[in-house]
Amino acid sequence: MRFAILTLLGAALLASPVAAQTGGTAIPTTTISPMISLGTATPGGGFPLYGNAFAEVMNAADPQISIAPRNIKGSNENIPLLEKGELDLALVAGEPAYEAFAGIGRAPVRLKILTAIYSNPGMFVVRADSPYRTIRDLVGQPVAFGAKGSGLPILARYVLDGLGLKQDEDFKAIYLDRAGDGPAMVEDGRVAALWGAGIGWPGFAAVASSASGARFIAPDAEEIARIRAKHSFLKPLTVPAGSYPKQDAPIASLGSWSFVLTREDLPDDVAYRLAKTLHGNEATFCKKLAQACETTASNTVAAAPRPELIHPGVMKYFREIGVVK
Repeated sequence: MRFAILTLLGAALLASPVAAQTGGTAIPTTTISPMISLGTATPGGGFPLYGNAFAEVMNAADPQISIAPRNIKGSNENIPLLEKGELDLALVAGEPAYEAFAGIGRAPVRLKILTAIYSNPGMFVVRADSPYRTIRDLVGQPVAFGAKGSGLPILARYVLDGLGLKQDEDFKAIYLDRAGDGPAMVEDGRVAALWGAGIGWPGFAAVASSASGARFIAPDAEEIARIRAKHSFLKPLTVPAGSYPKQDAPIASLGSWSFVLTREDLPDDVAYRLAKTLHGNEATFCKKLAQACETTASNTVAAAPRPELIHPGVMKYFREIGVVK
């Protein structure tokens, strides 16, 4: 009976008119509805910014679907909500996704990748007039490592561990209730630095646009080599010059890719349609949001830890367009 219902659900998504947008409700498995819930994170961070733009582009491109973003705590909450079927799609940072797929600290998840969204070069931002210039300079200082439940603290933990540092012992670690609270804490001196990741990340943009300006601190070449020797899943990544106000030079760092993950039983034809709509409108999405320029079919194939983790419906579309054989 369940498989018949899922088949009807997929057919409904292909043929039904748009339902009223109520938000926060997963596609029912006992009724037919084209509503698709998308978990993001706390206001002020990169995931809500991306998720809202994703929904706007997708909903405009295909009027027969309605994606409803939902602000929750971030990656660490999104994963169990997907597993319970309380979300259809969710944004998940690379490190929590890596741990969930690998079964680190838990049983491996059976979730699937809809798309890679963007790369996440991790680094710290400090006031431009601060004395801090290296990661070692920040030891013993109060540092905001991101929002509780988000993937940012996990990325920081791996980076610092590669340098022989402990996040909660070598720093006065602060975890935020809201991602958007971090920049003001840097500006008024409550923290020495804010940890973040990505290109166009709102926290970095806010500090860089402030009256005091910003200085970015990333691992140097020797530190990147040490980190990768211990955590090889982290990849060398670059923040291009001009990604943030007054950032005149590229910044080399390392990190991973974030994803839109789907619940395990999202129907194949639903995933296929979402992939076709998304990647058929890559240029539109790129114009709307700079970091979305990395949301491409080819990047998804390259970023996925294993091809079988990509949703079968998405892989069907990728074969049609020749991205995979």
